[in-house]
Amino acid sequence: MVHPKLLAVVLAGGKGERLFPLTAFRSKPSVPFGGRYRIVDFVLSNMVNSGIYSLYLLVQYKSQSLIEHVRQNWVLSPLVRNQFVTVVPPQMRMGPEWFQGTADAVYQNINLIREHNPELVIIFGADHIYRMDIRRMVDFHLEKDALVSVAARPVALEQASSFGVIGADADMRITGFQEKPKKPAPMPGDPGRAFVSMGNYIFRRDVLLDVLSTARSRKQHDFGAHIIPGLVGTGRVFSYDFSAYGIPGMQAYEEKGYWRDVGTVAAFFDAHMDMLGEAPVFEAGNPEWPIHPSLYEGPAARIVRADIRNSVIGEGTVVRKAKIKNSVIRRGVIIEEGVTLDSCIIMDNVVLKKGCSLRRVIVDKYNVIAEGERIGFDPEKDRFRCHIDASGIAVVPRGGRIIRPTRETLA
Repeated sequence: MVHPKLLAVVLAGGKGERLFPLTAFRSKPSVPFGGRYRIVDFVLSNMVNSGIYSLYLLVQYKSQSLIEHVRQNWVLSPLVRNQFVTVVPPQMRMGPEWFQGTADAVYQNINLIREHNPELVIIFGADHIYRMDIRRMVDFHLEKDALVSVAARPVALEQASSFGVIGADADMRITGFQEKPKKPAPMPGDPGRAFVSMGNYIFRRDVLLDVLSTARSRKQHDFGAHIIPGLVGTGRVFSYDFSAYGIPGMQAYEEKGYWRDVGTVAAFFDAHMDMLGEAPVFEAGNPEWPIHPSLYEGPAARIVRADIRNSVIGEGTVVRKAKIKNSVIRRGVIIEEGVTLDSCIIMDNVVLKKGCSLRRVIVDKYNVIAEGERIGFDPEKDRFRCHIDASGIAVVPRGGRIIRPTRETLA
């Protein structure tokens, strides 16, 4: 199907308070993920892999790290006018206010939509780990002649209160929408699950401009709480079942419709574990639908001597006589003799000194863990030295008491 002119607006301004302390110096979309990525790379890769090359990235809180990441790694074609990834900080064009919600963030940049003049506007969040062929959703939107299409998926009923819950008929037309209800309605014929919004939308441009102006005058600032429920009565708001469609190169052992909100330390940790093993739940190495990583010009990893099992080792890492199991080691990490790691996430340019042992620990970037330190074995001792999440995972924040920064750097 021939697609009309498209414009993508990616909402990347989230504080990520539940992901503290990883968001102490950066926004949630800028948090490093996996061996080579940041969270924002997943939505941007989905866009580019889907042939969508006109992207505005709206940022807000602690945005410098994200701005630098995009500047260095997401340059599309400088010769083609409509191929760009442009970071847009708050412009305060409508007054001295930061973005008041998802719809308000788009409204405050409504001039960009008018100037680009697309037929369809794609509005996605930047906070999730997933792969999606957005072209399929565009086709669905056109086939239904929808005013708005909402990407959705089934979730366990006990999790549904964290989302907008959708009621839909057999034609996928949305008949009801509840934003984060205390008692979510189950799917017809499936009492254990509910159908929920992913917070990703496709709008007809004229419809979007009209509803944003109306919502602003009524002080309604959110797509899920205000815009979508207000359009349901038109009969032309449809739900696109993300879980029903795959992407090229997907393996049989992967979870179909894999999507994770990594908004908590536990969810962030679990999503890393999903990428490990011979048959991972989420296969990062898909050449037909790559997640484009940040550029790196350093050397390859160097393993002097080690027992490494079920782990990812990033470029530029040096391992000297260590034991590593079920862990993700990012780039430029130095692991000295006698180090033991079990189920850990070690971010860029960390130094693990001789004999230290870590279990279920996340170590943020540019830190040194002292010789002989043991973290993750005694929560009472650890809580005076690092952050202990409610899940029991220890997080060593950048600049924490047991960490000695090796140099000044961006988060």
